[in-house]
Amino acid sequence: MTKPLLELKGIKKLYPVRKGLIIQKQIGTVRAVDGVSFRLMPGETLSVVGESGCGKSTTARLAMRLIEPSEGTIHYDGQDITHAPRAELRRLRREMQIIFQDPYASLNPRMTVEEIIAEPMVVHNVGDNASRRDRVRELLRLVDLAPYHASRYPHEFSGGQRQRIGIARALSVSPRLIVCDEPVSALDVSIQAQIINLLKDLQQEFGLTYLFISHGLAVVKHVSDRVAVMYLGQVVETADKATLYANPRHPYTQALLAAAPEPDPTRRSAGRTLGGDIPSPLNPPSGCRFHTRCPLAQPRCSAEIPALREIGAGHLAACHFAETVPDFTRFRDGYGIRPRLQARLDLYARKRDAVASAIQ
Repeated sequence: MTKPLLELKGIKKLYPVRKGLIIQKQIGTVRAVDGVSFRLMPGETLSVVGESGCGKSTTARLAMRLIEPSEGTIHYDGQDITHAPRAELRRLRREMQIIFQDPYASLNPRMTVEEIIAEPMVVHNVGDNASRRDRVRELLRLVDLAPYHASRYPHEFSGGQRQRIGIARALSVSPRLIVCDEPVSALDVSIQAQIINLLKDLQQEFGLTYLFISHGLAVVKHVSDRVAVMYLGQVVETADKATLYANPRHPYTQALLAAAPEPDPTRRSAGRTLGGDIPSPLNPPSGCRFHTRCPLAQPRCSAEIPALREIGAGHLAACHFAETVPDFTRFRDGYGIRPRLQARLDLYARKRDAVASAIQ
């Protein structure tokens, strides 16, 4: 059986909160990531989605050992790298690269494009100057840029072009795993599609494995093989793409899908939006962390922490009532609430149809 390329087991990242100028006293702990576990198989794309502040990017940085975990283990290609020394991590960096969210801040404005893309090769002693120069021009062609762009500086490029440079830099040392930390969230929609298609083409050509971080469900649906949904530092549901979008079993996943914008105005429904704010990771709710905003919460939800358990083939959900959660379409349509809003939408639809008929 094929072994996972990347595996996280019970990973936690805790940040102590201290008070005082001279004698600092710890008054609490921010649970940024709290017991995340998942597997990423070779050649697969696993997307991690959730609202801002749920711990997605922190999880990605923990997976690459860019920040140190407080608890849990990280395995890469069967090797435990949780406490690997710096020299060992340096060797692994050739196989694990990252594409950052901000294409403006992630490129050194004082370096040319050639220097930026060649820098990982210099760090890892790959080739000589001539071969690096040839490799840079080859990579620029791969990401749909021209070879003459190598002599230019980052400020001479648009946001989409800068992200292509970031992708070329990540590919320069021929990695196996690339962490994509919201690589298209800062770009226009049309440019997002170009970058996503480029990433998919590169994955097919080089057999890459992606850990894709995003809050855009449309992007995730296009690029993923499997999806893990996070809420307040924990994974609440994991499934393959088709299952998750067709049959979500956690109310939070249903809420995310219901909140996604519908491009067809004739199909727009009075989807229920979640009430309240995301609880603070400094003082998370007892039991299920989502129960303070869940429309289906029961007394058990505030008293008992739900386990992330299997409810179908490869489908895991952290909900006490995952098997009996109402169908997704009921959440999308608001579980029957907001009747006045629905009535106004129906009236608008009738008026629109009448106008269309008169024009014809």
